[in-house]
Amino acid sequence: MAKRILFVCVHNSARSQMAEAWLRQIAAERGLNLEVESAGLEPGKLNPLAVEVMREVGIDISQAKTQSVWDLFRGGRIYSHVITVCDGASAERCPIFPGVCQRIHWSFEDPSSFEGTHEEKLAQTRVVRDQIKEKITEWLDAGMPA
Repeated sequence: MAKRILFVCVHNSARSQMAEAWLRQIAAERGLNLEVESAGLEPGKLNPLAVEVMREVGIDISQAKTQSVWDLFRGGRIYSHVITVCDGASAERCPIFPGVCQRIHWSFEDPSSFEGTHEEKLAQTRVVRDQIKEKITEWLDAGMPA
């Protein structure tokens, strides 16, 4: 049976979308049977910076849809791991999903808060993209601990 992983951030527009895409790709490369989703506390629109920096590494998230973590919660979804990728205060607002679920918090900067020129914001978003990939790789290498 596949492990089910949910990434959560505030708007489901950048960090959680990048994390979902990275885990899908890396899990597929390693032959891991994982079901991966992402959601937001207050779903917004997909961040074009995230789309652009993921495209640079050959991953297309342009058709990804944002969704509410509360819809998944009310739907009775069960996850083996719920990973928040926002700041700590926002992570505290996440619902407690039923079942035996490991809650993990990884804090990454929010690309929607970046300032500067388009190129400067892209550069900062690339850093977040690469940090997320590194964290997911470390987590998988360690056997997906809590």
